Amino acid sequence: MLASELFDILETTADGAFAVDEQGLVCSWNRTAEKLFSYRKSEVLGRPCAHLLKGKGSLGNPICAEPCSVIECAVSQREVSNYDMEVKTRSEKTVWVNVSILSFHDERTHRHLVVHLTRDVTARKKVEKLSEKLMNVAREISALPDNGEGLPPASPLTDQERRVLELLAKGKSPAQVAKELRIAPRTLRNHLHHANQKLHTRNRLEAVMQAARRGLI
Repeated sequence: MLASELFDILETTADGAFAVDEQGLVCSWNRTAEKLFSYRKSEVLGRPCAHLLKGKGSLGNPICAEPCSVIECAVSQREVSNYDMEVKTRSEKTVWVNVSILSFHDERTHRHLVVHLTRDVTARKKVEKLSEKLMNVAREISALPDNGEGLPPASPLTDQERRVLELLAKGKSPAQVAKELRIAPRTLRNHLHHANQKLHTRNRLEAVMQAARRGLI
């Protein structure tokens, strides 16, 4: 396959797709990438992708750099796992993308190209950060010394109620919890209602925090 044929294929994918050469210079940039990163194709072709995206990992560590370890691994045919990356778009908006890497060898020019397939996971990362904050708060509450009043008695949670709260504590949405446990949304609401009654709480956030404080999850 030739590079031109590859670029035509990338134009049809729903992912934000772009290819770079061994030096990290952008060779192709599809329409979805234009929408996702706010850069037009004419603005990025021939430019280093590291300078454009300035990608960072979850800990703020730089991923996009020169030389690029991702490109080096792909060109040497070493496996590159999917990874999440925080980038700044042309409009200075922060976007999280999940990236898949494909290595391509142009049969005519014998150049190595590295294809980046990206999809927006900003919503997922927000849920993960919210979950992390939630669990930090729950741990802080659990570590508080008893104030003498103690916690009111609580009826034991069922295994399913405990599983529901555990999944919510991990940042799962109610819809995701219902799907993972293979229960109807109405059944999930019933479990949450009963858990709130037993833990003397008013909503799922309070229920998760109380369950963590009591060492139930």
